[in-house]
Amino acid sequence: MNSVKVGLLGLGVVGGGTWKVLVQNAEEIARRAGRKIEVVAVAVRNVEKARALVGDQVYVTQDGLEIVRRPDIDIVVELVGGETVAREWVMEAIVQGKHVVTANKALLAKHGNEIFDAAHKKGTMVAFEAAVAGGIPIVKAIREGLTANRIQWLAGIINGTTNYILSEMRLKGLSFNEALADAQRLGYAEADPTFDIEGVDAAHKLSLLASLAFGIPVQFSKVHTEGITTLAKEDIAHAERLSYRIKLLGITRRTSQGIELRVHPTLIPIERLLASVEGAMNAVQVQGDIVGPTLYYGQGAGEMPTASAVVADLVDVTRLQFADPGHQVPHLAFQPGSMADTPVLDMADVVSSYYLRMRVDDRPGVLAEVARILANHEISIGSMFQEPHGPADADIIFLSHEAREGNIDLALEEIQNLPFVRSNVIRLRVESLL
Repeated sequence: MNSVKVGLLGLGVVGGGTWKVLVQNAEEIARRAGRKIEVVAVAVRNVEKARALVGDQVYVTQDGLEIVRRPDIDIVVELVGGETVAREWVMEAIVQGKHVVTANKALLAKHGNEIFDAAHKKGTMVAFEAAVAGGIPIVKAIREGLTANRIQWLAGIINGTTNYILSEMRLKGLSFNEALADAQRLGYAEADPTFDIEGVDAAHKLSLLASLAFGIPVQFSKVHTEGITTLAKEDIAHAERLSYRIKLLGITRRTSQGIELRVHPTLIPIERLLASVEGAMNAVQVQGDIVGPTLYYGQGAGEMPTASAVVADLVDVTRLQFADPGHQVPHLAFQPGSMADTPVLDMADVVSSYYLRMRVDDRPGVLAEVARILANHEISIGSMFQEPHGPADADIIFLSHEAREGNIDLALEEIQNLPFVRSNVIRLRVESLL
């Protein structure tokens, strides 16, 4: 039986890992796929460095278009990252009738609808397990394993860098800047960590998960996105005192008004399994109406975990490449003609509980005035405590009952302008995950 020939675009961390996995487990992979999977061509910037890894038997070039246009290549694996060259190469591969495997969450978050539509019309597959949560098979779980369910919500720790930083802040009492520097020293954070710490990376991934869960188009631009840069170690400690942990969560939920789509730091009860996910690990909890809660946990990044997901996609595509296109698993779980136009809920209409922290003058009447403003905006206080901060000021910490985000916005605008409020009001959302 003829081998399946693969063109590999990019031989960096994930590309190099993919090559190693295909070589190391070649026999096992062939047994699972039904035929040998063979990398025959690689496109890279540094040709000599690539040849040192793959040897002389694999064709090496700097021209990705040359590879995607080669008639003998069955599957193109895109691992170059970014949105420009990668998009050009992926779209050309589809034009050429080739199947595509990619780990590029930014590409799919911004151009996925166009890419999936082109692939559907051409009868080719675009597989992207490695684009979300690294080695965790969450795409396959939602797209295939949970097809009997009407998914109600999912919440995930889907960025290992921020989870490592929050873990270090809690366990070692570090400031955000100290924990970030530690993450950079260990290689968990890039020299420019903006996409991670501002929540953009998690938002890319959440937009894909929401499409898989609810059968809606990919809508990255509508994800409400907040990072962790404003968190102080005091917030971590206060949350612990209240029996919560703070995690950067991607949350998407089906409501009667539309789909919630949001990434932000979140207080979750310490008894929840997601609260115990530490370090650079990822985890996603999915709530189905039939199966109930399911949890998926593992390494969300890195050379070999992500390569594991890439190779899993290669095996899937190999198994299905000769199937009739109408009987292939849909890219986003639902048949293209059955995608829903359910609106994404405006963040102001999201209902949640809230953690509020403010530094105020330590004098009579302050608490009463803040409570009055909250009550005027239909925000009920669940619990509160006050912690002295100096001889003349104190921190007040509130936990609210469920309230509409727009009401919180209005209340905080009023509170922020009070003459006795000495700092920006910190607002974090609280989720029970039930």
